[in-house]
Parts: sequence; C-alpha cells; structure tokens
Amino acid sequence: MGEEGNMKRDKIFILITCWLPLAGLVNAGDVVVTRWYTPEQVIQGKVLYGKHCAECHGPIAASTSEWRKTDKDGNYPPPPLNGTAHAWHHPLPLLRLTLRDGGFEFGGKMPPFRDKLSAPEIDTVIAWFQSLWPDETYARWSGAGIPQISQPGFLKNLTPSK
Repeated sequence: MGEEGNMKRDKIFILITCWLPLAGLVNAGDVVVTRWYTPEQVIQGKVLYGKHCAECHGPIAASTSEWRKTDKDGNYPPPPLNGTAHAWHHPLPLLRLTLRDGGFEFGGKMPPFRDKLSAPEIDTVIAWFQSLWPDETYARWSGAGIPQISQPGFLKNLTPSK
C-alpha cells in the first residue's frame, strides 16, 4: 500500500475512533435498561422470597449448579432464579402463573402460592429475583436487546485502495 493508501487508512481510523465514543458504543456490553419494578417492590420481595422460596431456590436465588440433572426419582431440582438458569426465558405472565399455580403443570414439584401470596406479592417476589439479573440478561428478557453497532454512512461504501 502506498503513502496515499496509508493516509486514507489513518483518516478512517481517526474517524472511527472519534465516532464510536460519540455514538456511545465503545463497549457494546454496556446496556441501559429500565426495569418494571420499584425499589420498594424489591425490598418487599426479598422478605417474601426469604419466607416462601429460599428453602428450595437458595437464599440468594442461586439454588444448585446441577439444576439440569434429575434426582433419583426423575425430578429436576429447583432452578436458580438469579439469571443463570432458564427463568429469564419466561415472560412475566408465565412467571406469575408459575408462582400462583405451582410447577406441576410444567412437570415440576413447586407448590402453588395462590393461597399464600397475593398477585401484588407475587410481583414483588419476581421483582426481587429479577433485581439479581445482570442488565444484559434483563435486557434480553425484556426485549430491549443489546445495542447493535451500525456502520456510519462514510464506511458503508468504502472500498479499499489498490
């Protein structure tokens, strides 16, 4: 590549390094998410979780790392709810339904909590364990996704010099 090609490459490098910080995309892993619950719900949910859920799912919702392996009776253990298992794949209505009606319908052993927790209390339990989810996990769950880096117009039609 000649001197003209090197200058063109250097200009492109400078433009890219100036553009990325302005676009806020230096670290695509930084995700800003807005969560559906309030801090008060998280506080109340932590108390209710401790009373009704911690015995099976663990005090910090981490449960067991072996949640994919069945026990001697063929049952799966309670999964972690801290964003490391499959709970984040379920929409909010299904999370509510599972807490209200239990896990029997889905082949699990979790009892129903409809007689122990009101609908708003179920929401606080969900709020507490979702507060443990990393922003990236919550963003995927909420549909916000992770920002994509798109090329600025001046790079789209760029052809390398020969």
